[in-house]
This record gives sequence, structure tokens and C-alpha cells, in this order.
Amino acid sequence: MSEVKPVLRVLTRKQREAVHHYACRILAETGVRVDWPEARDRLDAGGCRISGNGRVLFPETMIQEAISTAPKTVTMFDRKGREAFVVGASQNARTRFGVGVTNLFYQNPLTDELTPFQLAHVSNAVRLANRLPRFDLVSTPGIAKDRDPGKADLEVTTEMVANTIKPLVLLVSEHRLFDPVLDLVAHLHPENTQKPFAIPNVNPITPLVMNAETLQKVISTVQRGLPLIYNNYGMSGATAPITPAGTLALLTAELLAGLAFAQIVKPGSAVILGSLPAGFDMRAMMSVYTPVTVMLNLACAEMMAHYRLPHSGTSGSGPGWGADLMAGGALWLNHLTACMGKVGLAPFVGGNLDSMAFSPASVVYADEAIGQARQFSGGFGLSGDAVSLDQIDRIGPAGSYLASKQTLALFRDFSDQAPLWPVMSLDSWQEARCPRAETQLRQHTAALLADTPGPGDMAHLRAEGIKFIADLNIKGDGAVAGNGR
Repeated sequence: MSEVKPVLRVLTRKQREAVHHYACRILAETGVRVDWPEARDRLDAGGCRISGNGRVLFPETMIQEAISTAPKTVTMFDRKGREAFVVGASQNARTRFGVGVTNLFYQNPLTDELTPFQLAHVSNAVRLANRLPRFDLVSTPGIAKDRDPGKADLEVTTEMVANTIKPLVLLVSEHRLFDPVLDLVAHLHPENTQKPFAIPNVNPITPLVMNAETLQKVISTVQRGLPLIYNNYGMSGATAPITPAGTLALLTAELLAGLAFAQIVKPGSAVILGSLPAGFDMRAMMSVYTPVTVMLNLACAEMMAHYRLPHSGTSGSGPGWGADLMAGGALWLNHLTACMGKVGLAPFVGGNLDSMAFSPASVVYADEAIGQARQFSGGFGLSGDAVSLDQIDRIGPAGSYLASKQTLALFRDFSDQAPLWPVMSLDSWQEARCPRAETQLRQHTAALLADTPGPGDMAHLRAEGIKFIADLNIKGDGAVAGNGR
């Protein structure tokens, strides 16, 4: 009675149980192709059955044990060792948003012109995310095409650590650099194991393939005692069934298989699970995000809440050609539904053109949308003090509430939302020569990029990272032969 709070639910309890049943049947009867012999041996010893065609079949009892064993929450810390947020059962349904994902191009905020993503763009993206208040974390924003591929992941990670205080999600594109990247983070942030500040994101191959690189990354991460984000990406009609139900069952099965493997490697390993569902447009031959795929994102989040496991989902990025109407609509749909549903993390905001181009202007727009989505999903109080019948009686018909004690106490909460666009009347808009909202967004983004310094210890950490990389004995093919420390 005391609080009005809008909520969004996709699945009933019986429907969640049905999805779980379908997922377990897929794992027990169809199985998963596991491409790494050592992983097959571990799964065999852990209770799986290896079929005649080499697939690994997971018994339902193993899945239930993995769900029971895995931690129900993951606590993330900032670089200063302060608790930043909790993902999972105790997060009070607050979605945590992040900037990034490995884009190949950088989109100029003023012109939308594309350039190959460079190391300097990493610094820009990370500092921007560090400054914008509604973003809780930063993910790897792009692949630095101007750097040696044998060292690029290390240099990108150095810039990420140096340019923000917020928690990091690491996407390592060069498999051989995965362990050196985690070593680098441990060197720059020795408390990372005890107070996780930077955690990796890994992806199996849909449909139903656990490839060697992903499994090796899982082992490396959990053996260090770090949490892990295990995300799958499926395109309905291409790599997953074209029906939403089939896609949900398949992707849920893949997530449960990854969870089971992590628990076999190290019982009690913290894994944040989630899907990045998309559709496939056969005319354009590319992935698309639609209202149905957003609904699948919410359904996946509800499945993880059903298991009481931490969740990481999609972020609404990709459809735009720039910071345009398409990008804005997709971001609003994703962010509002995420905040009203059970989405834990939405860590990959900022991509356009099928998530190939990082757009600072889209990030700034998303920050505005997240603020308003959170305000909407937060609801309002309905207590006697909030209604204030005495005030209504005292002011009476045709009265004014402008100078009431309640208005004077609360008006800043109502009006100080720091909107990107000021409230303007028709007259004031004409007096300002009819400015365009898009122009103001672009100019504001450019101003932020020009005047957003890094943290005070940025130079020191950058120097430490550069020295660490120089001490590594990296061969010309990108292989790491040893550490010179």
C-alpha cells in the first residue's frame, strides 16, 4: 500500500519450470559438442556421458547440483576497493549498465564519420563512461586496430584500468593473451581476486558448442578465484530456432552447461549467466534486435532469477546508423524494460551499425534514457505523508501549491533531474533559433570528450602497464614465451 512500483513479467512460474524442463532435455538427449579433449575428460569424470558421436550429455542431477552449488550473488568493487554493486538475488532488481563491447570502428560524435578503432578511442570511451553518472561499469569498448595484435589486448586493458575507477568487464580478442591480461590486471590491481574490479566475459558458440578457447578461459578465470560472465549469443532463425520458445530453451541449455562445467572445475565458482538474443534478417543477412528479442532478454533474466543466479543480458545497442531515431528507440526499449524486469547487468551500451561502431553520442543519450527509466521503474510512495490530506484540505479549491512546505521541500527532487535537453516553451525555442535536439546531443558529447580528465593516478598506472607489457616476452606471432618480471 505504501509504494507504487511498475513491474514487468514475461514468464509465469509454470512457464519457467517448462523452459527448465526443455533445457534439461536438450542437455540430456541432444547434448553439447565439446571441442577440447581435456574438458570432455573433466565432464566425463564429473558425471556426464560421452555419446557415440562425441557429444557430451549432461544428466539433470548434475545441472541441479551446479545450480545449488554456484553463488547466488556476485559483489563487484571499484578500483579503490569500495563495494560498487551486487549482482544477483540481493540486488533489489536494480539493473547495472555498462559502456562498451569490442567495436571495430569509432563514430565521430559530431559527424558520424567512421574511423578504425584506435587505442586513443579506448581512453575517450572509458573516461566518458567514468564521468557519466548512470553507468556502473565499463566493458572493453573496441579492438585497437592501430596496435600490434600481439599486444593490443594488453594495451587496451592498461588504458581501461588507468582511465576509470568503475568496475571493468574484459573481452579479450586474442586467446593467447587471456592469461597475460589477467596477470596485468593483478599487477595493476593486486586486490582483484579478493575484491573483484575487473572480470572477464566469455562466449560459447551457439548452437550447442563449447569450444576449446572458451573452456580454457573458464578454467583460467575460476582457478584464480575470479567471477566470470558467461554470455551466449543466438540469432533466431540462423543459429537458434526461429520461434522465441525454441531460442529460449536452447540458450538456457547452453548457459546451464557452462555453469555445470565451471562447478566441475571448481565448486562454488561465481558465474554471471545470460543471453544476448537477436533475430536474423534474411534480406539483409545480418542480426537484428526486435521487440521479441528484447522480450527474450527479459525471459532469460527471469530464468536466472528462477535459479537465483546472477544475470547479464543485452543492452539495446546495434540498430542505429548513428545517435539517431533508430538507436534511441532501441535504447529506450531495452533500458526501460530492463529496469522494470529482472535484468542484472546490461554491460554493452554504445554500439551502432550492428554493434560494429562505437558511438560516444549514443552513450550520452543512453545515460539520459537510463536515468529516466530508473525514475519510472522506481515508482512513488502512497503513504499518508505522501498524499498529505491535511495540505489538500488547507489549500482547498482553486489554491496554489507553489509555496507549500511540501513543494519547497521536494521541488528539487522533481525538477533537478539534469536533463540533457532543457525545458523550453515555444517562444523560447524560437528565440533560440529553433535548435535541434540532435545537434545539442552531439555538441554536448563533444564537449564532454574534450573536458573529461582521467583519474589522478592515470599516468602512473599507464606507465606501470606499459612496463609490464614491455617485460613480457611476446613473439612475433603474438605467443607469450615468458614473463620478464
